[in-house]
Amino acid sequence: MNIVLVDYGAGNLHSAHRGLERALTDTGLSGSVTVTSDADTVARADRIVMPGDGAFRDCRQSLDAVPGLVEALTQAVKVKGSPFFGICVGMQLLADIGEEHGETPGLGWLGGHVRHLEPADAGLKVPHMGWNTLRLQRPHPLLDGLRLGEGGLHAYFLHAYHLVADRAEDVIAVADYGGPVTAAVARGTVCGTQFHPEKSQTLGRALFANFLRWTP
Repeated sequence: MNIVLVDYGAGNLHSAHRGLERALTDTGLSGSVTVTSDADTVARADRIVMPGDGAFRDCRQSLDAVPGLVEALTQAVKVKGSPFFGICVGMQLLADIGEEHGETPGLGWLGGHVRHLEPADAGLKVPHMGWNTLRLQRPHPLLDGLRLGEGGLHAYFLHAYHLVADRAEDVIAVADYGGPVTAAVARGTVCGTQFHPEKSQTLGRALFANFLRWTP
């Protein structure tokens, strides 16, 4: 299994790389994790993981600045059907539009807008930073075997925007932060999390393993 971790200058590559290698060991699957910005390597990938830190617009511009990378991602994911996992802004980029610093087009692989968090409780700070449990919205192989809900495993969040999906069924888990916050999405061969699995300890380790086992 050829797993590609996309390097476009906007993600926590070291921790994600280590987490994916550990997931290979956990699952007993044969494969390798390659960190690359090379479009040809991305196009040939069996599985793709794309992190993202910072503002939506900056991440999109960084992605566009790498020659052929968006086209390679589209070829691998939308044409070849390679499973894709987006982390934080890497997940947000699946949307049609990001509203941070003005409207910026996303990849449009999962309909919706990335909007500023507006917690109902005025005492909750934005950015949302820290540990939250997750509430399952619908079953999905990405979340198989994970202890969710009140008293469940915690995920680490750091964000001021979240993806508001056009289709409710695309949201597979939410967190509660003064109201529901999109925590995990999936459609077809594409999935992603707003939280950081590479920083989420037990939950993140199991989630990466589930992604490597997933056969959409």
